[in-house]
Amino acid sequence: MTVGKILATKGRNVTTVQPSDTVAQVSSILAEKKIGAVVVVGAGDSISGIVSERDIVRIIAAKGGDALTIPVSAIMTESVITCEDANTIDQVMGKMTDGRFRHMPVAQNGRLAGLISIGDVVKAKIAQIEADAEQMRSYIASA
Repeated sequence: MTVGKILATKGRNVTTVQPSDTVAQVSSILAEKKIGAVVVVGAGDSISGIVSERDIVRIIAAKGGDALTIPVSAIMTESVITCEDANTIDQVMGKMTDGRFRHMPVAQNGRLAGLISIGDVVKAKIAQIEADAEQMRSYIASA
Protein backbone atom coordinates (compact mmCIF):
# COMPACT_ATOMS: atom_id res chain seq x y z
CA MET A 1 0.00 0.00 0.00
CA THR A 2 1.33 3.45 -0.89
CA VAL A 3 0.71 6.98 0.31
CA GLY A 4 -0.87 7.76 -3.06
CA LYS A 5 -3.44 5.00 -2.60
CA ILE A 6 -4.32 6.24 0.88
CA LEU A 7 -4.78 9.79 -0.42
CA ALA A 8 -6.90 8.54 -3.34
CA THR A 9 -9.41 7.35 -0.74
CA LYS A 10 -8.89 9.96 1.98
CA GLY A 11 -8.49 12.99 -0.25
CA ARG A 12 -5.75 15.57 -0.54
CA ASN A 13 -7.32 18.51 1.28
CA VAL A 14 -5.02 19.85 3.98
CA THR A 15 -5.75 22.53 6.54
CA THR A 16 -2.99 25.09 6.28
CA VAL A 17 -2.03 28.29 8.08
CA GLN A 18 0.29 31.20 7.43
CA PRO A 19 3.51 31.81 9.41
CA SER A 20 2.03 35.04 10.80
CA ASP A 21 -1.08 33.34 12.25
CA THR A 22 -1.03 33.35 16.03
CA VAL A 23 -1.00 30.40 18.38
CA ALA A 24 -4.56 31.37 19.41
CA GLN A 25 -5.76 31.32 15.79
CA VAL A 26 -4.15 27.96 15.11
CA SER A 27 -5.52 26.52 18.37
CA SER A 28 -9.02 27.54 17.30
CA ILE A 29 -8.56 25.88 13.89
CA LEU A 30 -7.34 22.64 15.48
CA ALA A 31 -10.28 22.59 17.89
CA GLU A 32 -12.88 23.54 15.27
CA LYS A 33 -11.72 20.96 12.73
CA LYS A 34 -10.88 18.31 15.36
CA ILE A 35 -7.41 17.75 13.94
CA GLY A 36 -4.00 17.36 15.55
CA ALA A 37 -1.76 19.40 13.26
CA VAL A 38 -1.69 22.02 10.52
CA VAL A 39 0.86 22.66 7.83
CA VAL A 40 2.39 26.14 7.68
CA VAL A 41 2.70 27.17 4.04
CA GLY A 42 4.60 29.86 2.23
CA ALA A 43 4.32 31.13 -1.32
CA GLY A 44 3.03 28.63 -3.86
CA ASP A 45 2.03 26.05 -1.26
CA SER A 46 5.66 25.47 -0.27
CA ILE A 47 5.94 23.76 3.10
CA SER A 48 7.39 26.17 5.67
CA GLY A 49 6.68 24.10 8.76
CA ILE A 50 4.17 22.10 10.75
CA VAL A 51 2.46 22.89 14.06
CA SER A 52 0.91 20.21 16.24
CA GLU A 53 -1.10 20.17 19.44
CA ARG A 54 2.11 19.17 21.22
CA ASP A 55 3.86 22.33 20.01
CA ILE A 56 1.03 24.46 21.36
CA VAL A 57 0.97 22.69 24.72
CA ARG A 58 4.73 23.17 25.09
CA ILE A 59 4.65 26.92 24.39
CA ILE A 60 1.66 27.50 26.68
CA ALA A 61 3.40 25.55 29.46
CA ALA A 62 6.49 27.73 29.00
CA LYS A 63 4.85 31.15 28.52
CA GLY A 64 1.32 30.87 29.84
CA GLY A 65 -1.42 32.97 28.27
CA ASP A 66 1.12 35.22 26.58
CA ALA A 67 1.87 32.35 24.21
CA LEU A 68 -1.45 32.87 22.45
CA THR A 69 -0.21 36.03 20.73
CA ILE A 70 2.99 34.47 19.38
CA PRO A 71 3.09 33.80 15.62
CA VAL A 72 3.23 30.10 14.78
CA SER A 73 6.43 30.69 12.83
CA ALA A 74 8.13 30.95 16.24
CA ILE A 75 6.95 27.52 17.42
CA MET A 76 6.58 25.47 14.24
CA THR A 77 8.83 22.61 13.32
CA GLU A 78 10.80 23.96 10.37
CA SER A 79 12.70 20.82 9.39
CA VAL A 80 9.62 18.99 8.20
CA ILE A 81 10.04 15.37 7.21
CA THR A 82 7.82 14.65 4.24
CA CYS A 83 6.87 11.69 2.12
CA GLU A 84 5.74 11.21 -1.46
CA ASP A 85 2.90 9.34 -3.14
CA ALA A 86 5.20 6.42 -4.01
CA ASN A 87 6.28 5.80 -0.40
CA THR A 88 4.91 2.65 1.20
CA ILE A 89 3.05 2.62 4.49
CA ASP A 90 5.96 0.72 6.01
CA GLN A 91 8.37 3.49 4.98
CA VAL A 92 6.08 6.18 6.38
CA MET A 93 5.48 4.23 9.59
CA GLY A 94 9.24 3.90 10.05
CA LYS A 95 9.81 7.64 9.59
CA MET A 96 6.99 8.51 12.01
CA THR A 97 8.26 6.06 14.61
CA ASP A 98 11.87 7.21 14.33
CA GLY A 99 10.90 10.90 14.47
CA ARG A 100 8.19 10.41 17.11
CA PHE A 101 5.57 12.42 15.23
CA ARG A 102 2.03 11.66 14.12
CA HIS A 103 1.52 13.78 10.99
CA MET A 104 3.54 13.85 7.79
CA PRO A 105 2.99 16.20 4.87
CA VAL A 106 3.04 14.68 1.42
CA ALA A 107 5.18 16.67 -0.99
CA GLN A 108 5.21 16.72 -4.75
CA ASN A 109 7.83 18.83 -6.51
CA GLY A 110 8.46 20.72 -3.27
CA ARG A 111 4.80 21.61 -2.79
CA LEU A 112 2.17 20.37 -0.39
CA ALA A 113 0.15 17.54 -1.93
CA GLY A 114 -1.57 15.98 1.10
CA LEU A 115 -1.17 14.98 4.73
CA ILE A 116 -0.89 11.50 6.24
CA SER A 117 -1.56 10.79 9.91
CA ILE A 118 -0.50 7.81 11.97
CA GLY A 119 -4.19 6.85 12.04
CA ASP A 120 -4.26 6.69 8.24
CA VAL A 121 -1.13 4.54 8.22
CA VAL A 122 -2.39 2.14 10.91
CA LYS A 123 -5.76 1.79 9.17
CA ALA A 124 -4.03 0.95 5.88
CA LYS A 125 -1.68 -1.50 7.59
CA ILE A 126 -4.58 -3.31 9.26
CA ALA A 127 -6.41 -3.53 5.91
CA GLN A 128 -3.26 -4.92 4.31
CA ILE A 129 -2.82 -7.55 7.04
CA GLU A 130 -6.48 -8.56 6.78
CA ALA A 131 -6.20 -8.91 2.99
CA ASP A 132 -3.04 -11.02 3.36
CA ALA A 133 -4.78 -13.25 5.92
CA GLU A 134 -7.79 -13.70 3.61
CA GLN A 135 -5.51 -14.67 0.73
CA MET A 136 -3.77 -17.21 2.96
CA ARG A 137 -7.13 -18.67 4.07
CA SER A 138 -8.24 -18.95 0.44
CA TYR A 139 -4.97 -20.61 -0.53
CA ILE A 140 -5.20 -23.12 2.30
CA ALA A 141 -8.86 -23.89 1.54
CA SER A 142 -8.09 -24.55 -2.12
CA ALA A 143 -5.10 -26.82 -1.41
